[in-house]
Formats: sequence, structure tokens, C-alpha cells
Amino acid sequence: MDVRIGLSQSVRELELELGDDDRDTVMKDVEVAIARGDGTLWLTDKKGKTLGISVSKLAYVEFGAKDEERRVGFAR
Repeated sequence: MDVRIGLSQSVRELELELGDDDRDTVMKDVEVAIARGDGTLWLTDKKGKTLGISVSKLAYVEFGAKDEERRVGFAR
């Protein structure tokens, strides 16, 4: 599952490919972290790297489609 995270006062986005985590579970974790308003949101990517993001710096979190396919090549 692909996740794109925007941070306030930053022009770049963080793009993560999360492992086989359930999309709804990850969304719930993000909602809980935002509701607390402070602290750190911890996410682990597909390769096992853990990333901590200050909740106060979150601008947006975008989740890829559930059945998203990666396409390679050119389409007509």
C-alpha cells in the first residue's frame, strides 16, 4: 500500500510503500495520532524501516487505492 505524507513548511512529500498492513488499521492509527494532537506517528515500510513523524507537522496523509496496480510501459 502506498502512502504519501505532506508536511507543513516543507515542499517535499514523504512517499512510503507499507507492507501487508491492513489499510483500515493504518488509517485508524493516523486518526488516533492526529486526535492526540502531539507526539509521533510511527510507520514501518515494506523493507522494515521505521519512520517517525511529528504529528504537529502533518499537513495531509494520502493513501493509494486498495486495488492499485503498478503499470510499466506506455499505454494508448
